[in-house]
This record gives sequence, C-alpha cells and structure tokens, in this order.
Amino acid sequence: MKTTRADPQPADFTDVRATNLAVVLRHLRANGPSSRAAIAASTGLNKATVSSLTGALLDQRLLRETGSSGNRIGRPGTALALDGSAYAAIGLQMTADRLTAVAVDFAGDQILLWHRHLDGAPATEAPPSHTPASASPASAPGAPASGGLAPGSRGGHATIRPGRMISALVALAQRAATRVRQQGRHVVGITVAAPGLISDDGTVQLSPSLGWENVDLRELLSGSLRRPGLDVTVTNHAGVAAIAELRHGDHAVKSDLTYVTGAAGVEAGIVVDGRLVHGSRGFTGQIGQFRLGPVGSPTLADLAGIEQLVRRALPGLTPAALTDLTPAVEQVANQARAGDPDTLAALQDTGCHLGQGLALLANLVNPEVIVLGDHYATLAEWILPSAEAELTRNTLAPSAGGTRLAASRLGLHAAALGGAVTHLDRIDTGALPAAAH
Repeated sequence: MKTTRADPQPADFTDVRATNLAVVLRHLRANGPSSRAAIAASTGLNKATVSSLTGALLDQRLLRETGSSGNRIGRPGTALALDGSAYAAIGLQMTADRLTAVAVDFAGDQILLWHRHLDGAPATEAPPSHTPASASPASAPGAPASGGLAPGSRGGHATIRPGRMISALVALAQRAATRVRQQGRHVVGITVAAPGLISDDGTVQLSPSLGWENVDLRELLSGSLRRPGLDVTVTNHAGVAAIAELRHGDHAVKSDLTYVTGAAGVEAGIVVDGRLVHGSRGFTGQIGQFRLGPVGSPTLADLAGIEQLVRRALPGLTPAALTDLTPAVEQVANQARAGDPDTLAALQDTGCHLGQGLALLANLVNPEVIVLGDHYATLAEWILPSAEAELTRNTLAPSAGGTRLAASRLGLHAAALGGAVTHLDRIDTGALPAAAH
C-alpha cells in the first residue's frame, strides 16, 4: 500500500468505469445513504451512468437498498448504502510480546478484535460492533520455535524467533479468516503491520524491537497460509495506523496528518495531501533516529521512547516486567494521577524531548495535526503540555505553523485496523473484488 488516494473525480479516459465506480463508492462512504438522484447531483455523473454503476455494485453486494430516501420533492428515491455483509479484510499487528487481529467489513464496521500474547497465554477477544458479546475467547496456539535468529538481545530488546512468530501469526490469521467466512463474508486480503524497516516486497529489513534482520515475512506467511489468490501484504505499523486515523479517527477530514507511535522506538506515519508518504523503498517515518544535539548525542527514541519513559518512571522494574509494556504504562498513569513527583517529572521530560523531535517534523512537512498513538495516547494528559510548548518553541513558523498535537482514541490496535482498511481502500478506488460466494 503506497498511498491513501484522494477522492477521485469523474474522468473520461480508458478506465472511466473504474474511476466512476470509485466516485460513487467514495460519495456513499463520505455522505451515508443517498438516492441515485442525489449521487448524480453531487458527483456530476449523469443519472443513466449512476443507475448503471449502482446496479453493478448492487449485483456485487457492495451496495444495498435501505428504503425511501425521503429527501426530495415528488416521488421519493430509493436510498443506497454501503453493504458490509459480503466482504471484509483482516489486519494483524505484531509486537515483541503480542499479536492483534482486527477484521473490518466493507461498510467500515469492526467485526472482530482479538489479542494473543506470545508467552503461550490464550488470545482474548473483545466483542466489536455487530459481534455477539457472548462470543467465546479464541486461542491461537503457536507452534514450537523453529528456525530464524537465535534467542538473545538486540538494542535491549528480546529477539523473537521468526519461526515462532510466523506460527503464531498463521494460527491467528487462519482463525480470524475462518470466523469472517463463517459470517458469510469473503476475505479480500490480510495485512501484517510490523515495527521497523519493511521493504516493498514484505521483507522486514530491520526491526530492532523484534531483533530481526532480512526476514521475508510476506513470503513465509503466504506460504504457510496456503490460500492461492489471497492478497497478503506486510507494511510498517506507523503508516497503516495513520491510515486508520484518516478513516476511523477523530481527524478523518484532515489531509495532512502524522501519526506517531512510541511502542517500538519512535516511528511516524506521514500523510501529505491525503496520501501516505512512502519513499523510494518504503523506509519512511523513522523519526526515532533524530539526534537532539551534537554527534554522539542520544536519539529521540532514547529520550522519548515509551520503554525509556517506563524505565525512568518505574526504576524498580525487572527486565521481564518490560516484556509487555501495557501494564507498566498503566502503572505510570496511575502514579501520575496520584501526583507522584518523580513520575510527573519523567513524563514532563519525555514530553519536552518528544516536542523537540516533532518540531523537526513540523518544520519539514508542516502537518495539520500530529496524532500521538498507542501508549503515548494513554499518557497524553501529562505528555502533551510540555510537548506542545517545545513544538511551538522549536518550529520556525509562527504558532508552530498551525500544527497541533492530539491524542488518538483508536487504542492499541490502530495499526491492525489500518492494515484491514488498506484492502478496503482499494475497492473504494474502483478495483472491485472477485464476486463473493
């Protein structure tokens, strides 16, 4: 997934039908149920063209009729809406200690949310919209470790054997796909979101938090899933989290947005003019490598990463307690609420360094909003004030060039959500899937 496309406009060239299908789908996604007449009036397409396009989309089960539109004089039109019953996509998010699976249907509803810890604990299942709350938790047991890098450490992080991770990913992906198909939906694709440098062919070139180098994750996963024709992609987690923020976050109308994660170093997904910045090989957003000072100074990740913050705020934690950062971050938040001075000082210090790094980003790309995601969002109440002050102080343009900071409300699974959304975005561009059955 190289870009999140801006809304297409009616065109008159070879792929005019695909382009105009995209116009209709994007109109309905942005505006909700509409009659054929309303679609024609809003898009500039003639009524006969809209009738032909919507007929094809109804046949493909991408649209459904919802009854009378009731918003026009004379004979009421039949309202059309996106249909989520036929197609869905799956996003998988991986960290050193946890896997997350999210499935989203074409209408944009989340139909599945599972977490699986890599210590052998069973997966936990959250009841998303349109999924019965009584659904039983699913476990996705991984196979014994095999192959890949040897256990050890890299940059203070435990090394996860690719064989073990692949086994767990495959198990979780197969269970999620089975659940989606049991609901009568066709799986249009699976995207794995991973931290680090991910090449266009789905190879994890370098992921310090996983301890991986040159792991062809896409090939390993595709071969293990053994489903010819299934679209499997692997991409950087910050980039697809930014896509999730565009489609499901509080800032969906923003065309210049940056999503920042601190769970595995500090990485950014950068959206400019409605498009995800990709770079020549996909290695964008590694802002954790910024050095805030002369040569040899600590990096932004050293000074403002979540693990480093936890170490400062909770000096008594053992290395084993840092394997899963979520409980530790909650403990930091609890201590901050209680007014612990050392914790508050650590949070303020982290905010200052983060703000300095984000000022470099603001000077480069001038986003409308920088969204702090995952654990940063949990701690935003205490990080944002000092970060905002440093952003303003270190940005050349007045008032930080209009760039503001905000906390994401998508939770810890934004990258998984964005991974699923990328496949559905392709349908929105007129690349219709094979008919569901």
